[in-house]
Amino acid sequence: MPTDTIPGRLFAQADKQPTAPAYFEKINDGWTPTSYRGYADQIRQAARALIALGHEPNGKICILGFNCPEWSISDLACIAAGGVPAGIYDTCSPEEIAYILQHSEAFLVVIEDKVQWEKVKEVRGELPDLKWVVTMKKSEVIEDDMVMSWEDFLAKGNDVPDSAIDERLENIDPSDAATFIYTSGTTGPPKAVMLSHENLTWTAQRAVEMVDMTNNDINLSYLPLSHIAEQMFSLHAPATAGSQVYYCEARDKVPDNLKEVRPTVVFGVPRVWEKLYAGVTNKLKDAPPMKQKLVGWATNVGRAVTNERHHGREPGGFLALQYKFANKLIFSKLKPALGMDRARLCVSGAAPISPEVIEFFNGLDLPIYEVYGQSEDCGPTSFNLPGRTRVGSVGQAVEGVEVKIAEDDEILVRGPNVFLGYYKDEGATNDTIIDGWLHSGDLGKFDEDGFLSIIGRKKDIIITAGGKNIAPKNIEAALKGIELVSQAVVIGDRRKFLSALVALDPEASAAFAAANNITGNIHEHEAVIKAVQAGVDELVNPRFARVEHIRKFKILPRELDTDNKELTPTLKIKRRIVNQNWADLIESMYTD
Repeated sequence: MPTDTIPGRLFAQADKQPTAPAYFEKINDGWTPTSYRGYADQIRQAARALIALGHEPNGKICILGFNCPEWSISDLACIAAGGVPAGIYDTCSPEEIAYILQHSEAFLVVIEDKVQWEKVKEVRGELPDLKWVVTMKKSEVIEDDMVMSWEDFLAKGNDVPDSAIDERLENIDPSDAATFIYTSGTTGPPKAVMLSHENLTWTAQRAVEMVDMTNNDINLSYLPLSHIAEQMFSLHAPATAGSQVYYCEARDKVPDNLKEVRPTVVFGVPRVWEKLYAGVTNKLKDAPPMKQKLVGWATNVGRAVTNERHHGREPGGFLALQYKFANKLIFSKLKPALGMDRARLCVSGAAPISPEVIEFFNGLDLPIYEVYGQSEDCGPTSFNLPGRTRVGSVGQAVEGVEVKIAEDDEILVRGPNVFLGYYKDEGATNDTIIDGWLHSGDLGKFDEDGFLSIIGRKKDIIITAGGKNIAPKNIEAALKGIELVSQAVVIGDRRKFLSALVALDPEASAAFAAANNITGNIHEHEAVIKAVQAGVDELVNPRFARVEHIRKFKILPRELDTDNKELTPTLKIKRRIVNQNWADLIESMYTD
């Protein structure tokens, strides 16, 4: 019997429901579907083309671009041909692209457009293994002997028999590497996480079962497909459940596409939910007082109902009656405005999210379920699920996965989802997998009911001049709970006290400026500084021990971003770079 693989599952879906839509893409202002049979045929044709170009079993390719059908087709075709694909974030610099292409030994890279080609072209002399560059459909023509269009690439496979793909699939071993996930590189060059076929298929099956995903579910693919979480939602789980994927047009089109697609399953990193939260709250401020009161009542009802459901109970009696009216008057109107009227499952992952943001959406009858994990365990370690959720935690351990807390509070994981190791890095592998346990690098604790809470990250621990060990995660989450603040970085390693750098939320700060007649550099205005200080004094410091209090802060003139290397492509903070880029501002808090 052939090994269970993600392409094999997708081919089975094509046999089971050949005419059902597998994915949609925006063409001429309309969403155009491709059936599961059509999708399977595209993957097989691309796999044959790879073989025609010299792709051997265990061969490597890379994919560089924003989410689109060609991204997924290339990835699954490489796996179907017995190879190992690796995604590259489209925001990567030429140097970063060169590193991944060199390290993976990719013989072919699929790129989005001429912008990405210019990056590859700049470093092509450093890439002896790279033989071919394939452009995606929307790319303009690139005249170069190394480059071929998507159509020309597919045509290369015309003379390769379809049986060649079946043979490659049959020779796959469950423990073979199926894909490389390059880490974000918060502390140095990215490492290649080797995930096996068993890792992917086991985790996808468990994910589908946990959230009851079916072929009627719809997902909008917009987060980077180089990340395992988006791959799970856009590639592996859909192939397992036979569900439908819509490919977002562009990052700035996410709000519009959400309203058009109205997905049933919505996955977002915390920044996505924070932006939605800021947008809704700013609009509510402009609403008439009576409507504000009505929304306030409805959100109280929503939170009460969600709390009941989190404990596996359906609301009854007077609460059920209130919910009926709240839904008719508020929820049924607000959800379509966000594109969430069909959303049955909203998930946040990849970074910590503030409990305040979760409670806000709970009040809108849009509960967000937080998932915790990492690339090294294929995405999920623990998951808050409908009927089994505790806000402020990251849920209970995924069934079939063992999770325990080490003496130093590090979270350890063991199970079929734990990775094979890091490609070409035996030292890092041995440091991470010890006696079969994945050492996550995160610090956590369990409550009496087995709900896991993240209390920090080992490498982020701040040791003050007084010798106190402080995990900054929860303090930063509290700072982001201040209405004007979108980002926060706690400073204090080897310092006498804690300070913070904060960035203003563009929408919230613009509304504040308009309401207070502020012009010019808003981050320097006394009223803004006072408002943030009030938040620190009233919302942040009272929640923590005195040694964890924020004594000073500085407001940055802009948000932290990937262009200045301060954030990873998945929007995690690179503390070392932040400390470098804002060194003078940080020093001013300790020398004033």
